[in-house]
Amino acid sequence: MLDQASPMRPKAGATEDERVIKLAVLAVGGQGGGVLADWITDVAERNGYVAQSTSVAGVAQRTGATIYYIEMARDTGRLPVFALSPSQGDVDILIAAELMEAGRAIIRGFVTPERTTLIASSHRIAAVSEKIEPGDGRASSSKVHATAEAASKRFIAFDMEKIAAENGSMISASLLGALAGSDALPFTRESYEQAIGAGGRGVKASLAAFGAAFDRARGTAAPAPKPAEPAIVESALGVGRVSGPRNLLRGWQALAAHIDLMPLAVRDMALRGLRKVVDYQDIAYGRDYLDRLDKAVALDSADHAHALSIAAAKHLANAMCYDDMIRVADLKTRSTRDRRVRREAGVKDGSILQVTEYFHPRIEEFCGTLPARLGSYIESRPKLAAFLDRRINHGRRIRTDSFAGFAALWFIGGLRRWRRSLLRHRVEAAHLERWYALALGYLPANYALAVEILNCRRLIKGYSDTHVRAQSKFDRVLSALDLVKGRSDAADWIRRLREAALKDEKGDMLDGALKTVATLDQNPVD
Repeated sequence: MLDQASPMRPKAGATEDERVIKLAVLAVGGQGGGVLADWITDVAERNGYVAQSTSVAGVAQRTGATIYYIEMARDTGRLPVFALSPSQGDVDILIAAELMEAGRAIIRGFVTPERTTLIASSHRIAAVSEKIEPGDGRASSSKVHATAEAASKRFIAFDMEKIAAENGSMISASLLGALAGSDALPFTRESYEQAIGAGGRGVKASLAAFGAAFDRARGTAAPAPKPAEPAIVESALGVGRVSGPRNLLRGWQALAAHIDLMPLAVRDMALRGLRKVVDYQDIAYGRDYLDRLDKAVALDSADHAHALSIAAAKHLANAMCYDDMIRVADLKTRSTRDRRVRREAGVKDGSILQVTEYFHPRIEEFCGTLPARLGSYIESRPKLAAFLDRRINHGRRIRTDSFAGFAALWFIGGLRRWRRSLLRHRVEAAHLERWYALALGYLPANYALAVEILNCRRLIKGYSDTHVRAQSKFDRVLSALDLVKGRSDAADWIRRLREAALKDEKGDMLDGALKTVATLDQNPVD
């Protein structure tokens, strides 16, 4: 019921009974936005309100999620006039099923500081623009949080997707719980629960997710229990049996005790790296990781907040855990992956799930999984390599829900016990040693430059063609060392080149940055 002279404000003199409450829900496909809108409409009608629900579909990443718009007013016997879509500055409650959708709503003017209660799940679904960037293209969640706090009258945010998953439900249930817990609508908790119960499907799980989110919005949720130490050890080791669980545990405890001797600032990253390396290979590989890390720690000091050691802890682990056919096969045959796929696909227990994996190996991947001498022998003979490539280099679809398909990948994944003797490992280990020695070699003259060289390892990722392109960018960035190593701003230039390489896949920005570096005055800058 709007004043014609001011369509953004309630009609002058309107009573509380005449007030129209305006609520918008932003959700992408599969999040149950339509179900949530139906629940809210049902709750309103159960409490003596008349309500209208509409939806405006978004277009992929351009206009964002579908907007479900609800207007409601107390039933006074007079039929109110409802709008079909939200207007800027005229929304009382906005619910976003993902953090960046809250940001979109703010940009579009749906959220105002004097009026809007903003409820958003704090989890992230990366946008296409974030995914396509070779580096870390994620937008800053903290900036969205800060903006939401300033732009809204009240901001409620926590990970509602996690709550839904923990209770076997959809995020729509936890979003409804957050709405009920916010008291933004004048309805009782029981009426919300009755609306869920009327649906008839997945009621128990939906009510559990609703209740958990309700308590969290009210601030009455119990703190999450800390996982027991044995569970942490088991998760970290995740490598199967070596010579019995007790030996694995003793080996892990010895490595963890070694980390306790490192500077406090380094321990967290070192422990994360150690877990990754041990999970990738075995306890002995974790010992190799710590031996390499010790070299950086011994040369570092607290004067620079141990930036070198932290960078080494992170990037050594990534370098040692390179992607190869063995790693891919191992990950695809783990029971944890099967459970994750079933959960994400919504497959119920007892139902059959068919999974088809796609592989397209090249001769390089094939030779990489051979013993080093045999693999080198084939690669050094172009005619033999070309002959084998014609028979290997084509796409394969493997059904891992079948015994034969699963067994084939399980066998390839099991080759990791011999990984250290294979050609790919010899190549990767040699490259790692050159890069690490290069970085530590610059330490006496330029601490910051040594750190930036370590950080350049971010450029290398993936396998097959992706790895080749990444390796090329890495080499091109470090090729500028001879041009900038005498300058006081050398570290800044290497950082700029690395960031340029991460910005676009084709490398055009890196080419331009390298041309700029080539024109620099070769005299050191004071």
